[in-house]
Amino acid sequence: MSTMVTLEEVERVAELANLELAADEAPAMQRDLNAILEYIEQLNELNTKGVEPLAQVSDLLASVVDSGDGATLRPDERTGSVDRAKVMRSAPETDGAFFKTPKVIER
Repeated sequence: MSTMVTLEEVERVAELANLELAADEAPAMQRDLNAILEYIEQLNELNTKGVEPLAQVSDLLASVVDSGDGATLRPDERTGSVDRAKVMRSAPETDGAFFKTPKVIER
């Protein structure tokens, strides 16, 4: 494998993501990231000449006839929305228009 993630890189990415890794988590994360990169290298070896790019998986399903196995997507249908006032009344904390949540990231 040509690209290896170092422990220093794992720790730097954790820092940038504001994650606290325990001492035993960094080597496990390094192993997992290197396994992912190794798999990507294997995928890069595949011959994809003549394979059209695909942006949406649903493009594949457009031509699939429903055979009862759930291979097709349901049709889009317009439906009503929830009543904002009713939802806000059942929220634990709100300013009347938005939900209020506790701060989860401190810097």
